[in-house]
Amino acid sequence: MVKVSAVFNKIHLLRERYYKASIGKEALIALIGEAEISEQVYNSNAIENSTLTLEETEKILLQIDLDRFISEREIFEAKNLARVVSYISKKAKEQELNLDGILALHKMLISNIRDDIAGRFRVSGEYVRVGSHIAPAPEEVVERLGKMLAEYHASHHESVIKRVAKLHLAFEYTHPFVDGNGRIGRVLNNYLLIREGFVPINIKFIDRKRYYDAFTEFDKNGATAIMEEIVGKALTNSYHKRLAYLEGKKIMTLLEYAKYHKSSHSNLINKANRQTIEAFLEKGVWKIGVTDKNK
Repeated sequence: MVKVSAVFNKIHLLRERYYKASIGKEALIALIGEAEISEQVYNSNAIENSTLTLEETEKILLQIDLDRFISEREIFEAKNLARVVSYISKKAKEQELNLDGILALHKMLISNIRDDIAGRFRVSGEYVRVGSHIAPAPEEVVERLGKMLAEYHASHHESVIKRVAKLHLAFEYTHPFVDGNGRIGRVLNNYLLIREGFVPINIKFIDRKRYYDAFTEFDKNGATAIMEEIVGKALTNSYHKRLAYLEGKKIMTLLEYAKYHKSSHSNLINKANRQTIEAFLEKGVWKIGVTDKNK
């Protein structure tokens, strides 16, 4: 496993390139963010067992009729999460994350789905279980979340990858809500990253097994290594994508790139998964930005 320090050093360099490339390109940055919303919504809901495809998610957000019956719950799950994702892109820059802010995000997410639990933490008698993990008692929720935020803010000497990974694991361990914990937890990741001056990440549905492994590791011994790896790779992927657009590169699929260079496609995919080449996953397809001379 690659050390977090090495990954963060790489991300630091990508971040510097991003800031230089983004000068005067605010409109393009906004378009990239808007185009990414449906993919973020699809992946986060799919991790929670939503049956919606990416195409169906896009149609719902564009208010286009679907070819099959979709439950009202799944429609609101898509629309509400899209609203939350869009909201934090601005709100995170204005306000420090706190408990009231978390409750507000949850209310936006669960409204019209479970109004009886929207915007409130679990109360006495409301216990939840995820797999074999039984979340702490409702009476512990506020104290645990307060400690979680305090530890995050007190650990500025650590990399943002480690800090976000720790907070995400602590949040999901606590499972403060009756419903919506996973989706709000992933929203909080991006709230914190945006707040710290980084770009948002998109934890992919195809990585769900590895993502669940991170929680198992944390539940067993409090370790955060797998989640740090996931956050680090997702952040690297996000910078690779934005830099490809902002630096005006020609964007092609890895398959096209492999054919042009007579390279092994499977070898390139392996490198892309490890993020050792500047490839990025967009709508389920591995792509790469290339300059004309490197095409």
